[in-house]
Amino acid sequence: MTGLLNLLNSDLGKTLVNSASQQLGQNKGKTTSALTTALPLILGAMKNNASSFEGANGLLNALSKKHNGGILDDLDGALTNQNVLQDGAGILDHVFGGKEQNIAKAVSAKSGIDTSSAMNLLKMAAPVIMGYLGKQTKQQNVTDSNGIGNLLGGMLGGNSKNEQSLVTQLLDADGDGSAIDDIIGMASEGKKSGGLGSLLGGLFGSK
Repeated sequence: MTGLLNLLNSDLGKTLVNSASQQLGQNKGKTTSALTTALPLILGAMKNNASSFEGANGLLNALSKKHNGGILDDLDGALTNQNVLQDGAGILDHVFGGKEQNIAKAVSAKSGIDTSSAMNLLKMAAPVIMGYLGKQTKQQNVTDSNGIGNLLGGMLGGNSKNEQSLVTQLLDADGDGSAIDDIIGMASEGKKSGGLGSLLGGLFGSK
């Protein structure tokens, strides 16, 4: 959790909010709210995928070959690059199994931005997260499946079952607005339950 909170509160996080809000035509408050929903959900899905040996190795391979943290050196420029956004769409498709529309609806429901803007924000956020993970794997010398799992878990906080349960429910949702609201409501009350819910609740509560 510390890692993600550091990311959101850092100069990098502020740059992400400023750039995304300008591109989406949204105010910074709604953009920040959307990101506090989107980032842990993307990380939770990555952790879910990395729970298998093949998934973990695939993630490590992508981090070492393509997402080495270079995007963080010029984030403003990167987020206006269509190739980066296409890359983001590919990352989302991989980690959410083609059901990223459900995630966009959840982000929209919680933050108040429209679903189209939420989807574009997810496309911006995904390469940033991959770049951040790539930088962390280098700094911490992460080279195996246990290491990447621990890194993701450390960024999200302790209760992996609750983290992955929330992501799974979002992916399995039928798109009904009330179902999305119910799931996000669970997250915002998550200070009582820990894990990803606790992280989301803490972030929303701090804004």
